[in-house]
Amino acid sequence: MDKEAINVAHPTKTLTGTVALTGSKSESNRALIIQALSGGSVEINNLSSAADTVTLQQALAAAAVAGKKSGNGETEIDVGPAGTAMRFLTAYLTRVNGNFLLTGSARMKQRPIGILVDALNTLGATIRYAGETGFPPLSITGGSAQQTAEVAVQGDVSSQYLSALLLIASAMPNGLKLRIAGELTSRPYLTMTLQMLAEVGIQHHWEDNMISIAPQQAKSATLTIEPDWSAASYWYAMVALAGEANLFLPNLKSNSLQGDSAIVEIMSHFGVASSFENGGLRIQKTSSHSSKSLFDFKECPDLAQTVIVCAAALQHDLSFTGLHTLRIKETDRIAALQRELGKFGVELIEDGTVYHLKTGGLNRNANPVIDTYEDHRMAMAFAPLGLVFNQMRINEPEVVEKSYPDFWKHLKQQGFVLS
Repeated sequence: MDKEAINVAHPTKTLTGTVALTGSKSESNRALIIQALSGGSVEINNLSSAADTVTLQQALAAAAVAGKKSGNGETEIDVGPAGTAMRFLTAYLTRVNGNFLLTGSARMKQRPIGILVDALNTLGATIRYAGETGFPPLSITGGSAQQTAEVAVQGDVSSQYLSALLLIASAMPNGLKLRIAGELTSRPYLTMTLQMLAEVGIQHHWEDNMISIAPQQAKSATLTIEPDWSAASYWYAMVALAGEANLFLPNLKSNSLQGDSAIVEIMSHFGVASSFENGGLRIQKTSSHSSKSLFDFKECPDLAQTVIVCAAALQHDLSFTGLHTLRIKETDRIAALQRELGKFGVELIEDGTVYHLKTGGLNRNANPVIDTYEDHRMAMAFAPLGLVFNQMRINEPEVVEKSYPDFWKHLKQQGFVLS
């Protein structure tokens, strides 16, 4: 495959058969931290093959080696563009022995982390900024004494800050009382963290805006990772845009821990029917579309790009809320969507906290060249448009390795022509 660009087309517009998705990156990354703190009592099945998960696994191994060394030198851990790894490691490294320089890609050094660092330092951690204040890289001294058990953190910036703290809470000498300040964004991701902790016997108490976890040890357990619902969302978009489609996605569950399972309900408004059968999920194209005009992504922001691009191609003039966290992701996803949709005549117009999609100018004869901005979700959100345009081109297609390494292979298996 060309590392710089790939042309995407689908001659038949028909999708059929089975697509076996990788394990959830969100579940896998939480499981790795839980396992690392368990003292060997937790095992993991079906770990994701996503680059972010591989990065976190390697970083935890490097931290374990550093903890056994004598001396005061810093161990550098570079997570590249892996945002979850950066947040989770910032907290994790405060609980292990060693001195660490935690760094990442150029974009990672632009992504704020001050809220999490302030919270950890309040609890007694020793974290200094090795570059610009409020951003990576971070100089972390592990194993500092705990100063307090209670801390308040904004709930509307990144749920990963909250999850990072909760994952290490049981390993803190005095436990943790985490007060969520203001509105909580992406609640399902926080619920996922707490439910996975419960699976290994770590209990919590959540009352109003306070979550409490006492010091406790994980029990012997195996965490089995469900396939990735975020990856499934791209297939929902493809089914919606295909001429005919009937796909089976094995091992996805109706009672998923993953907030992105909300795609089932969302895409029912775009003519995609879902049924759980034979140990998995079947999705089929139908002629049924609803009149729903406003979609809120506060609980599932990682679905926003996929749904907005799909709606644009279907020429549905819809409105969207809950997009505020998209500004601080792998790229400014709002600006990136606006630029790339504009390449085939569609507008995404900001109106305070609401965004309106205007598709009257959609040019179906366009052969757009889509930039991906080092963002895996940009590539995968726009790839389904190969079912709409005679030809489209996606720059830097290898960004998909961050979360769904087999994405292009699976598209070829489903009749997409990639050149």
